[in-house]
Amino acid sequence: QVQLVESGGALVQGGGSLRLSCAASGRTISSFAMGWFRQAPGKEREFVGTINGNGNSTTYADSVKGRFAISRDNAKNMVYLQMSNLKPEDTAVYYCALDPQLGRVAVHASEYFYWGQGTQVTVDP
Repeated sequence: QVQLVESGGALVQGGGSLRLSCAASGRTISSFAMGWFRQAPGKEREFVGTINGNGNSTTYADSVKGRFAISRDNAKNMVYLQMSNLKPEDTAVYYCALDPQLGRVAVHASEYFYWGQGTQVTVDP
């Protein structure tokens, strides 16, 4: 069993930056890809990006490419989402998730099994 807890959400001005953290407990996550998703009110959960187990490969949604960066510290069982040049359309609840299947790049929420409770990011224009 894996527990994931996101933190770092806040109200930020457009153009600003924010770093979200995802703390994992229950087992080491170093073998597993970790994803970030977001969900705005009235919209479906949207893929943001994913990072592989050893942290040397990332994949991002086009909407955040060049502005967001995912990293991880396996020694601390932590995953991060650094967000820059934030826009009002980035406003959402952000979730981290663990993909239990090794060796793939998962971009669909259905491919992830463990989820955190989410953290709210609000970007003022």
